[in-house]
Amino acid sequence: MLSVGQIITKATCRGNGASQPSRRIAAGDQFYPQNIFSDSMNNFEDLRKEYESQGLDRGDLHDDPMQQFDVWFRDAVQHTPGKWYEPNAVTLSTSQDGMVTSRTVLLKDYDEHHLVFFTHYESEKGRQLTANPQASLLFHWHFLGRQIRVVGDVAKTSREMSEEYFHKRPRGAQLSASASAQSTVLESREQLQRVRNELEQTYAGVDIPLPENWGGFGLRPVRFEFWQGRVNRMHDRFQYTRPDNDDPWDIVRLAP
Repeated sequence: MLSVGQIITKATCRGNGASQPSRRIAAGDQFYPQNIFSDSMNNFEDLRKEYESQGLDRGDLHDDPMQQFDVWFRDAVQHTPGKWYEPNAVTLSTSQDGMVTSRTVLLKDYDEHHLVFFTHYESEKGRQLTANPQASLLFHWHFLGRQIRVVGDVAKTSREMSEEYFHKRPRGAQLSASASAQSTVLESREQLQRVRNELEQTYAGVDIPLPENWGGFGLRPVRFEFWQGRVNRMHDRFQYTRPDNDDPWDIVRLAP
């Protein structure tokens, strides 16, 4: 398969916060949100949208979810609403000690077995993935009324793959990745800029080496869900699962 970059190239509340309890919410707790918004723009009932599409049937799906992912990803790239939009942006959720955190990363490659993204290994997500090598990815292409959820096991990519990708990045991005101890506390932006400037002088005229604590992760899926929005919330959802990596995928329709 083509890399994500090749596919994209080819396709050419805020509110007045009411005080909240200081304790953590416990299992079984319930609450009713207070109306803390005075601006009518924050009337969520007015934000409702109907999804209109041709729908999704079992006969539309590939037996292999990675092939189906490839079809939908290419559709998202082809129909992207503009150059400002990043169709390879994906929400990555990780967890450790019972707490889940999410952030947006960029999908940078995929093949028949893995979806790949790159990061600082000592960042919050990097530490969590090392401690608990399982994660989920959520792609949401609102302009197509589509979502894909992927759950799987995660492992670091080879040093060679990380090296290859790192040196394809713009030189400025390489310097910034080398300068930033991601997720650590900074005294100021100037502190980060000073480190970056020093590295720029150090590596003037030579290749910037791949940092030891920077590289890729590959997620090997164990579950996929393809979601197609429909009118009146009668959405189409299909889930792929399999007991073992060598087994065929089981495909079922889920209630919306």
